[in-house]
Amino acid sequence: MRWQGGRTGGGVEDRRGMSGGVLAGGGIGTLVLAAIGYFVFGIDPNTTTQLASQFGGAGTQEQGQVGTPEDQAGRFVDVVGTNINDVWKTQLQGYTPPKVVIYSQGTGTGCGFGQAAMGPFYCPTDSTVYLDLAFWQEMESKLGASGADFARAYVIAHEFGHHVQTLTGASQEVQQAQQRARGEAEANQYSVALELQADCYAGVWAAHAAQVSNGEVALEAGDLEEGLKTANAIGDDTLQQRGGGRISPENFTHGSSAQRVEWLRRGYQSGDPASCDTFSGA
Repeated sequence: MRWQGGRTGGGVEDRRGMSGGVLAGGGIGTLVLAAIGYFVFGIDPNTTTQLASQFGGAGTQEQGQVGTPEDQAGRFVDVVGTNINDVWKTQLQGYTPPKVVIYSQGTGTGCGFGQAAMGPFYCPTDSTVYLDLAFWQEMESKLGASGADFARAYVIAHEFGHHVQTLTGASQEVQQAQQRARGEAEANQYSVALELQADCYAGVWAAHAAQVSNGEVALEAGDLEEGLKTANAIGDDTLQQRGGGRISPENFTHGSSAQRVEWLRRGYQSGDPASCDTFSGA
């Protein structure tokens, strides 16, 4: 993936190295497949609103340095995030960018205390994407996901997709539908639809990345395949199998491997957010 010459927005808040702390027994080293299966690629935006009660309130939110991080991983987040924002400004009228925070181990958020074991997530309360960059290595070493730049950009774009869903009201509609659902299995169907739409939105971004950056940020040969490899690696069925359990579709929260691959590909091939209607069958 080409990105080194891409424009930076300078709006990344870097909290790495700050004393956010971790929950008892937590931290990326204790990540278990069961947790990854639920949280991988971000918590359902409706679930994040419950974190405050689970973790004792919104917590103390440190103020890190805002700008463009000097290291390559941090700069990658800024370039990709800026490009994603540029794409969505052309696709969604009135689009406003989310905040982006990179941290290590744990940090306070508007949705409660966030920790690395939860994976990347979006908090609708403070309109912020939270990324512990160590998750990339965890995803690659334990789940068999790709280490290619586009595979990592897919993680970021998926979380920005949840921000788009909050702006369009899709997340709020899902929350209301889940409250009316008859049982957990039905409620989970709405979570799956929301997550698959975020995958599709990641594909939409990828389709327009080069156009809005004059080619400075763009997919190269083989990049899409690396992204699809990652989508396949983090499907609910694959994660359940990897964790030693049986495949339980009623417990899916993000979609099967085949579904995640399909919707990422569909968004990329169409380049049209309107093609990302994952709710028709929900």
